[in-house]
Amino acid sequence: MAGERLESAALITVVADRESDIYDLFARRPASVHLLCRSAQDRVLVGGGLLSGLCAGWVEQDRTTISVPPRGQRAERQATVALRFGAVTLQCPKMLAARGAAKGLPESVALWVVDVQEIDPPEGQEPVHWRLLTTHAVTSVAEARQIVSWYRMRWTIEQVFRTLKAHDLRIEDSQMVEARSFTKLAVVALIAAVRSMQLVLARDGSSGQKITDAVDPPDMPALRSLNTSLEGRTEMLKNPFDSSSLAWFAWIVARLGGWSGYTSRGYKPPGPKTMHHGLLRLDQILAGWRLAIHSADVRLP
Repeated sequence: MAGERLESAALITVVADRESDIYDLFARRPASVHLLCRSAQDRVLVGGGLLSGLCAGWVEQDRTTISVPPRGQRAERQATVALRFGAVTLQCPKMLAARGAAKGLPESVALWVVDVQEIDPPEGQEPVHWRLLTTHAVTSVAEARQIVSWYRMRWTIEQVFRTLKAHDLRIEDSQMVEARSFTKLAVVALIAAVRSMQLVLARDGSSGQKITDAVDPPDMPALRSLNTSLEGRTEMLKNPFDSSSLAWFAWIVARLGGWSGYTSRGYKPPGPKTMHHGLLRLDQILAGWRLAIHSADVRLP
């Protein structure tokens, strides 16, 4: 479906976690769609042996530092990892053939693997070990790093889905029964979820986006006034970003969403839920602002 809808795209890559380590998925993928997922099965290779054994025998090609996303009570941390990569050919699982489910599937699938393994993890921390399966060719360190970078975007994708579901928009509570209607609802909700995530990614200024990516210029006077009202007396509670940046706007939205404004140790940065609540408040404020401007421009006879 994605390949058909996005046929004009230069590149389509489906990034997924361990649940997508499915032989059929790789075997039946459209030619226009690439796949990238984390391995969940220690698969049998053509010619004998297991995937884990082959990867363990590969020579380390590179070391790099990655950010490991938070999970539960575990905070985000940095990890130094070794990269190994190479080509593999997976054998069609015998289990599929035994169930008759292998009809029409090729006997093998050629893929590439990037094996990511943490070096000297902190005491008490589970070491990072990602075995990434992909249809993209990986023949150099630069290509291996690109695969790791794409896979790490999965956390952002999951945050978007959390925002869509119970975390914020609760799309799963919809009582719509027609697929066409639910699809329309999902698209509208996805726009709202992406809007919140855009501000989460921009909150520290690292995205380098301009405020015009999210704000209409006529609304800037209202935002400047809001910014002043939300700033505190100390420098720690001032908006630290330039008003031309999306980070400046994200600071305002986060404050409206209930964020304290503090970034020191012990204070969490604003997440999708905070941004979502802030946008709900901001949209009402801007609606009132636009109405006031419109009313002032009206000349009664």
